[in-house]
Amino acid sequence: MDVKKVLSGIDTDFIKKGSATVNSEDVKKVLDKANEITEKVVKSGPLQRFLKDVALLISMVKDYWSGAYREISWWVIAAVVFTLLYVLSPIDLIPDFIPIIGLLDDALVIALCLAMIEQDLLRYQEWKEAQSKNIEKEEQTGTNV
Repeated sequence: MDVKKVLSGIDTDFIKKGSATVNSEDVKKVLDKANEITEKVVKSGPLQRFLKDVALLISMVKDYWSGAYREISWWVIAAVVFTLLYVLSPIDLIPDFIPIIGLLDDALVIALCLAMIEQDLLRYQEWKEAQSKNIEKEEQTGTNV
């Protein structure tokens, strides 16, 4: 296996093509397997650096799917879902069981997705933080804000 050749095929077009195939069943799978995705990232050396980002991506998908956060395009959600399903799959371009290099493609897909949706993710993070502050305020005052 030519790892350099495989990795060179992972680019923004790869994520765009993959996200074009995402449907509601894929979203449900990400939501159902959120703990497995997070656990894989926690247990995988090369992916651990993405733990907070992956948690935020999963949260964004949950909030989008529940209708709590809709200030984002379907394409962004589809790109995130594609990325998370890619990470979940043990058999992808470079199978995860191959020592050392098995998770490089997963890390690259996450990094590219984060770069592609950076502005949307930052807006979501700001919204999420504002929601937390509102909840804190409600708890402190005992009122609904």
